[in-house]
Amino acid sequence: MKQNIFQNERVPALGMGCMRLPVVEGDNSVIDEAATERLIARAMEQGITYFDTAWGYHGGNSERVMGRLLKAYPRESFLLATKFPGYSREALSKKEETFQTQLDKCQTEYFDFYLLHNVSETNVDQYLDEQYGLVPYLLEEKRRGRIRHLGFSSHGTIATLERFLRETGEAMEFCQIQLNFLDWELQNAAGKVAFLNRKGLPVWVMEPLRGGRLLKLDEQQQTILKAANEHHSLPEWAFRYVKGVEGVTVTLSGMGTEQEILENSRIFSDEATLTETEQTAVEAVTRSLLQADLVPCTACCYCLENCPKGLQIPWLLELYNEQKYGKREQYAPYAMAAVAEEKKPTACIGCRACERDCPQGIPIAAILHEIAQGLKNA
Repeated sequence: MKQNIFQNERVPALGMGCMRLPVVEGDNSVIDEAATERLIARAMEQGITYFDTAWGYHGGNSERVMGRLLKAYPRESFLLATKFPGYSREALSKKEETFQTQLDKCQTEYFDFYLLHNVSETNVDQYLDEQYGLVPYLLEEKRRGRIRHLGFSSHGTIATLERFLRETGEAMEFCQIQLNFLDWELQNAAGKVAFLNRKGLPVWVMEPLRGGRLLKLDEQQQTILKAANEHHSLPEWAFRYVKGVEGVTVTLSGMGTEQEILENSRIFSDEATLTETEQTAVEAVTRSLLQADLVPCTACCYCLENCPKGLQIPWLLELYNEQKYGKREQYAPYAMAAVAEEKKPTACIGCRACERDCPQGIPIAAILHEIAQGLKNA
């Protein structure tokens, strides 16, 4: 496993994201612990020793399961990262209790990397609010040795990043952003990387495969890539792209099978990036994807946490993309026929709780309404 240097410390170039662990019977809150245990063993064997979890992943169970399973390994043999749920005012008002709960769930005395979760336009005021005093508190925990490195993740704009860093001074040591060849333009990852490089802040990458979307290229798009290099797998195209971005230190991937771990660790075993010809091919595929005007869902599942109707929103948005842009006009009615009435998009009450939780800013309620209308007219 290739390693990069972060503050005179070696960190693996590839880390394991713990937001999409294997689950039981499709229930995102019930993690398949036996399968996850095997994944961790395979990851450690391949030198993937960085594990990234968070308070809200898998309905709050990712931290708990990862803590229990990682307990089998010497603490110094892996790097553990989690995140403070600053999107919750309750958590902010109980920051000491929240942080201690995370330590207890993860069965550890310290976190190697601790992040403020998704600093964005919707919550930056809360994160910086003096009444909560979150950053000073976390800096005190760092002084006590319960946090080794402090950073933040963000789906926000450059203006939000700039404001947050201006007001937190030198407190932040790294920034985790959504970065892949589609979001280089779509979410202006290019501008964010340039800004973070100017600030001298190392870049952590999330969603390098965009929730698996970049593995679902159509035949024409795959032909473009194969013409440039017929030997690269689709994950390899995406990962080599990210490896070539200046400032990237750690790339996180939500690997759900042992085969994915083996394939990805192979890709990250060396310095290889894309050639000029390959880069041109990726840019052509990116233009094709942008022209399709897809709903930018990454299936992060944040929207599921507070949906009062328990709708499977990521699946419905995927269905929407498939229906509108996949040239399979009759697919949605057939797929929806197997869904219970109370789980169909017609059950959406328009409360928009999902939209408040969506890091992509997707107008979910409006899209669900459009799907519902389309089904009525089908």
